[in-house]
Order: sequence, then C-alpha cells, then structure tokens
Amino acid sequence: MNSGIFPEEVILQILARLPVKSVFRSKCVCTLWYKLCSDKYFVQLYNQVWVKKPVVLIEVTDSLEYKSSLICVDNLRGVSELSLDFLKDRVKVRASCNGLLCCSSIPDKGVYYVINPETREYRLLPKSRERPVTRFYPDGEATLIGLACDLSGQKYNVVLAGNHRCFGQRPEKMFICLVFDSESNKWRKFVSLQDEQFTHMNKNQVVFLNGSLHWLTASCSCVLALDLDGEVWKKIKLPEEVGCGSGNRVYLLDYDGCLSVIQISDAWMNIWVLKDYEMGEWDMVDRVSLQCIRGLVPGIFPISQTGEYVFFATYKQVLVYRRNGGVWKEMYSVKGSSTLPLWFSAHAFRRSLFSCH
Repeated sequence: MNSGIFPEEVILQILARLPVKSVFRSKCVCTLWYKLCSDKYFVQLYNQVWVKKPVVLIEVTDSLEYKSSLICVDNLRGVSELSLDFLKDRVKVRASCNGLLCCSSIPDKGVYYVINPETREYRLLPKSRERPVTRFYPDGEATLIGLACDLSGQKYNVVLAGNHRCFGQRPEKMFICLVFDSESNKWRKFVSLQDEQFTHMNKNQVVFLNGSLHWLTASCSCVLALDLDGEVWKKIKLPEEVGCGSGNRVYLLDYDGCLSVIQISDAWMNIWVLKDYEMGEWDMVDRVSLQCIRGLVPGIFPISQTGEYVFFATYKQVLVYRRNGGVWKEMYSVKGSSTLPLWFSAHAFRRSLFSCH
C-alpha cells in the first residue's frame, strides 16, 4: 500500500533505524505514522535492527546528590545520557539484555525492577515468597543475577541464584535459583548443587542465548549455563588454549548471537567464538596485537563486541577497537575524580522497544 511518496514498508524501514526518542516524536507527525510506530510488526522490526548494534552503558553515580545516571556510548552516534529519575528510587544496574535492565534498589534490599531506560517504562517485581530465615550467602543477596529477554516472544525472565544459608547455620553447597516469569508475574524456585566461584566481572558479563543464561567461572575452567526451560545447569568447556594463568585474563561476551570468550595477555588479545553450541566447538576468529596500547593493557576490560568492533572500559575511559582497520579510538572519558573505575559499572546494552509489562 502506498502512503504519499513512499510505500509503507519503506517508511517502516526508515523509522526502524531512528533512535527511540525520534520514534516517539514521529508518532506525532500524523495518524498514519502513529499507527505504523505502534504496530507489533514495527516493534519487532525495530528490535531486530537494533539488536545487531550493541553499545556500552556506564552507570555513573553522583556522590553529592545520591542519584545515578546512565552514559550510553555508541560506536556510530557517540555519547548520550539516559536518566533513571522516573523510578523515584536509587538503584544499581545488575543485568542487561535486549534493551531491558534489571536493577536492584539500594535502600531497600530485595526490591528489583525491570526497566527500559529508552522508553522510560518500568516494572516493580513482586517479592518472592522465600522465608526471611532462608537467605542467600554471604550478605543476603544473590551471587548471580541474570535477565533473559526473548525478543520474538516478547517475554522475559529474571534469575536470582546463590548459595543457601539457613539462619544460624553455615552456608551449604545448595544453589538456590529463583526465576521470575513476566507472563505469570510469579517466581518459581529450584535447587541444585554448585560450588563455583565468580569474580565481579564474571557476574556482570552474563550472556543470554539459545534459551540459556551463561556465566564464566572465576577459575576459567568452564562456562556455567542455566537452561531456563529445563531448569538445569550445565557446564561448557572452554578451548584448551584458554586459561587465566600466566598473566592471562578471560572474559565472556556475545558475538553476533554466538557465545564468545576474549583472552587478554600482556601483548595479545585472542577472540574465540563457540561456532557449534551443541558440539562445543570453538574457533579463534581474531588475534590482535596490543603493543600500541601496552600502557593501558593491565586496566582494559572488554564489555561489548560485534564482528566489526570491540568496546573496552578502563578506569576512566571507554575505548573502541575497529577490527577492519585495526584502529583504537577513545569514545568517552570521565573528567575529574571518580569513585569507581568505569569497568566496574559497565554493561553491554542494545536499544529496543521491548515492553516491561
């Protein structure tokens, strides 16, 4: 069907490549555009376009005003700021997936939100029915927090997992897993035996694909995967060449819809991709010399990547490495003093029109 100069499908393709704020402004142009931008087909098209364009989201806290803001660093569009003032609560970002964030309340422990910072929608999650005498170890908070957003089904799960401790007793090896389902608005629980440890970066870098959430263990011995449908944990072996010893550091990321690990040493960066998920076959897709940034190497942490570029966070900078030309570029830098390094609060992020409700 034609509408003016361009067919509707052409208009949809153009609108689907605009930032979220521009899409909302486009709804005010005319009745036709309002209908086009509100249609489910357009929402799915928009999400499909932008899911291929990961960015870096940095959580910056104002120590004077005790509030957080989000700095969005985009390879093409530069730097922008997203406010969380619509929440009316001080929160910490705990997980990110397909345009949604899972945030925990700072003053009220055990309170969680799922938000879309672009559309400024949010959902306060109901509290689980766990008794107060049963808690996560060591401080009552979950060791692992994951967010799994299914773009095709327009539904999501929030996962809280950690070791179990009964009141007055030592922690057990029992690993409690609470899973929130957006469709039923309820939590479900299952228990397994786990004895793995995780670093701060391991906890931040959770990857959702193939219906499972994935975390790298602190020992770098394996990737721990939670199958959300089957409610089972499984371990995925890393390539034999990958290890955390001898000055190597290893990180888990998404790579254009595949599981990927990045290994960083003093002089080299190796990028591995799990090409065959079922068979567990890894391929090294890139090997990058770090000589030109060797002064920064001890403090760089990969946050997000595609086949074209890799984002890194340092103490005060966000860098991008463009794989085609082998060029490094500073994208963002903190001015003045900061309480925490940027990599401590950096998350991979994808813009979307995914609804929290």
